[in-house]
Amino acid sequence: MHFEVLVEDQSGSIALNQILEKILGSNYTNHSWKLRPYKGLGRIPKGLRGTSDPQQRILLDRLPTILQGYGHSLPDSAVVIVVVDLDTQNCLAFKQELLEKLVECNPRPRTLFRIAIEESEAWLLGDRNAVKAAYPGARDSVLNYYKQDSICGTWEVLSDAVNPKGSKRLKKVGYPEVGIAKCDWARNIAPHMDVDQNQSKKGLNNSA
Repeated sequence: MHFEVLVEDQSGSIALNQILEKILGSNYTNHSWKLRPYKGLGRIPKGLRGTSDPQQRILLDRLPTILQGYGHSLPDSAVVIVVVDLDTQNCLAFKQELLEKLVECNPRPRTLFRIAIEESEAWLLGDRNAVKAAYPGARDSVLNYYKQDSICGTWEVLSDAVNPKGSKRLKKVGYPEVGIAKCDWARNIAPHMDVDQNQSKKGLNNSA
């Protein structure tokens, strides 16, 4: 089976590439996948046409157009997986909005929506051994304080655990440094993850 995986940022793509290999085996063996990172989440437009410049590559702004295109181009055996962060949205309302946009497509691609609660960094924090393997000096006091899959500012928690200067410095300098740090965490932690033992029940396997 082939999977087209749409991700809202580069760090999610880096982590998912490792995770998919652990779940499905090597790419282009029994299964294949193509990861398509975007440059932000954005908002779902009302119609079936994207509202932003395609060059900006904002995921939800472009989602109706993308799904419509896949409906025409993908074989029935392929699946589109849309991976997004919940952030501060209502999960059920957000998923319903995504499903309604899919229903508008004709033809409609086989599509799964996977919502990370609250952010994809929860997958990384869901495997404490992987965090410690990648960052042996990670602060236990921060990791122990974290409640899995809580709405708490997840990337900030991970930053406070593994970054000597914590999240405050990253917030102060802003992007692109925040994005670079997220990519580093995904690149360093994901290879150590045991997907069967991950404690994030709303990220890897049972996302909304």
